[in-house]
Amino acid sequence: MRRTRALRATCLLLASTLLAAPALAAEPITVFAAASLKNALDEAGKAFSAESGTRVRASYAASSALARQIEQGAPADLFASADLDWMDYLAARKLIRPETRVNLLANRLVVVAPKDATTTEAAFTPDWFSRTLGPDGRLATGEVNSVPIGKYAKAAFETLGLWASLQPRLAQADNVRAALALVSRGEAPLGVVYESDARSDPGVKVVGVFPQASHPPVIYPVAVTAEAKGEGGARLLSYLRSKAARRVFEAHGFTVIGEGASQ
Repeated sequence: MRRTRALRATCLLLASTLLAAPALAAEPITVFAAASLKNALDEAGKAFSAESGTRVRASYAASSALARQIEQGAPADLFASADLDWMDYLAARKLIRPETRVNLLANRLVVVAPKDATTTEAAFTPDWFSRTLGPDGRLATGEVNSVPIGKYAKAAFETLGLWASLQPRLAQADNVRAALALVSRGEAPLGVVYESDARSDPGVKVVGVFPQASHPPVIYPVAVTAEAKGEGGARLLSYLRSKAARRVFEAHGFTVIGEGASQ
C-alpha cells in the first residue's frame, strides 16, 4: 500500500513538472518600445513568436514615458528608444545591461499633411508655414522638451530659423502616433513625424523631408533591461538584428544600421 502511494506521488510530481515546464518556456517577453515602432515591431514580434513559440507583449508610448516607467519599476525585458538620450538616461541609472545595447535603426524627419489637402511641397520658410497653416491651424508634433519626435522637430526648426515663428503654432502631443492622428483626422493641417509613421497611415502624405544636417540623427537604440527575466529579452534582441527582421524594418520605412545591418 505504501509503495502504491509513493508511486502515485512520484507520478503526480512528474506530471506537474512536465506541465510546468512548457509554461515556463513560453513565458511572454515584455517590450517597451517607442510608439513609432508599433507596426514594424508587431510584425517582427509575430514572426519571432511563430519561430520560437514565445509570445511578445509590447507596450508602446513616447520613449520618455517608457523610460520613466522602467525607472519606477515597471517590468520590461527589452527597451527600444527613439533617441539616444532616453537610453542614456536608463544607462546612467544602471537600468539596462550595457553589453546588450545596440543602435539598431535610423529614421528620417518629415512634414506631413492630410492626404486630400492641396498643400504644396514644403519650402521650410516662415512664409510657407504661415500660409499653409492659415490663421488658426496648428502644427502637430511631440512635446518638445521630452518626447523624441518633438525634440528633433525643435532642433530642426531652430537650425532652419523657424522656431520663433512656429513655436506658438505647435500642437504638442504625448507621442508621435498621437501627433500623426491629428493630421490624419484633419485636425491639424501639418505635422512633423518620422518617415515610417507617414508610411503607416494612408490618411497622410509627405510634403517635405528635413535636411539631415538640421537635427541630430534619428537613432533607435535597443537594450535588454537590468531586471529582465531569463534570456527572453536577449533572444528577441538577437532576432531583431537578424536578416529576417531587417526586411520587416526596411519595409516599414526604417534604415537598419550598425551591427543590425550585417547579420
